[in-house]
Amino acid sequence: MKKLHIKNYGCQMNVHDAGRMAALLHDTMGYESVEEPVEADLIILNTCHIREKAAEKIFSELGRLRKLVDGRPVIFAVGGCVGQAEGEAIFKRAPFVSLVFGPQNYHRLPAMLARLEREGGRIGDQQESVDAKFDALPAITAPGPIASVVVQEGCNRFCTYCVVPFTRGREWSRPVEAILDETLGLVRAGAREIHLLGQNVNAYQAMARDGVVYDLALLIRQVALLPGVERIRFVTSHPADMNDDLVEIFAQVESLCPYLHLPIQSGSDRILARMERGHTVADYLGWIDRLRQVAPGIALASDFIVGFPGETEDDFQETLDLANRVGFDHAYSFVFSSRPGTAAADLNDPVALEVAQHRLARLQEALQATQLEKNRARVDCVESVLVEGWSRRGAGDLTGRTQHNRTVNFPGEEHHIGQVVPVRITEGLPNSLRGRLA
Repeated sequence: MKKLHIKNYGCQMNVHDAGRMAALLHDTMGYESVEEPVEADLIILNTCHIREKAAEKIFSELGRLRKLVDGRPVIFAVGGCVGQAEGEAIFKRAPFVSLVFGPQNYHRLPAMLARLEREGGRIGDQQESVDAKFDALPAITAPGPIASVVVQEGCNRFCTYCVVPFTRGREWSRPVEAILDETLGLVRAGAREIHLLGQNVNAYQAMARDGVVYDLALLIRQVALLPGVERIRFVTSHPADMNDDLVEIFAQVESLCPYLHLPIQSGSDRILARMERGHTVADYLGWIDRLRQVAPGIALASDFIVGFPGETEDDFQETLDLANRVGFDHAYSFVFSSRPGTAAADLNDPVALEVAQHRLARLQEALQATQLEKNRARVDCVESVLVEGWSRRGAGDLTGRTQHNRTVNFPGEEHHIGQVVPVRITEGLPNSLRGRLA
């Protein structure tokens, strides 16, 4: 039996894509997924191109994996956004790679692999047509308690630092009926929580067969009506595409989890303008205030880029002030990394790396302190936890998530997996909670 190992990088969309690739190759070619690359006949690196030196890290990993398999006949493939961006250049630097493909082409993997078996050589496929991909993919038959459904891909925003419009393409929304059919199938297969995914998920817009035009808020309302859907989340949102309906549904749709990931990137209007984000700090804070009015206690997450070209100490202090004012439940933060082909790559006033790193450490200290404070505030509360499986901590612990997207580890039994159980929180840790069955 042929064995497959996929190493995944980057965003939640890539995690979803990796799962679909594994299902596709299992159903069509009999590949069984393995945890260890040394056991695999096919190794796929499903890549992300957001961070600096992403391609260099992939080439380094390819070299490590090649040594690891020690001359065995293994097919190496590079997919995802680095595959899209680098294309044929990957073959030149890593000639042992047989297959390079972009994120819109993994549905053609069986045909490409069959061709490799017949003809040998190398195959590159970086076409950007997204609509055919979903029609060709098999249904996921064992999704687990949490399942993701891609509703939108690509982005038209062209923020000056971002490669997504170049690697994932322009915005494209899946048909309403296809989303509802896939969701219903996942629920029937055991999923209880549905994540609606998009690079700019707020931009979702599609016309149903009855002529009704759906935005994301209306789509969520329809998903919530499907029998068996107990929880819904959506990610990732753009502040410039927020609207009043997307705020109001947090009060109106019971199954919509009180959690929103809304990236701000900077607390300085001057830097937001240089990033071409399309919104101001006041716009952002206005949405936060409205969300907290309709859904008191909503958990908020965000992203920050520190050290963007031209960022002054005053600009950074505004970012720090915003983080402290909002009090995020969770946040991702990074030092700016220049991506070739983006407008920010041509800006000529970089922030010194040591300055940016020092600012990042200060921001992360503030963000982590707030997160720890909020986690400790949950002690003695009883949370409804959807149990995902065994915790990596071991010791008989299960792991799951609250409606506010906090990870909880607690002692339990195998029959709890896939269930929503009440857990009394006994300890708030920097990145998770501990508890016991209530």
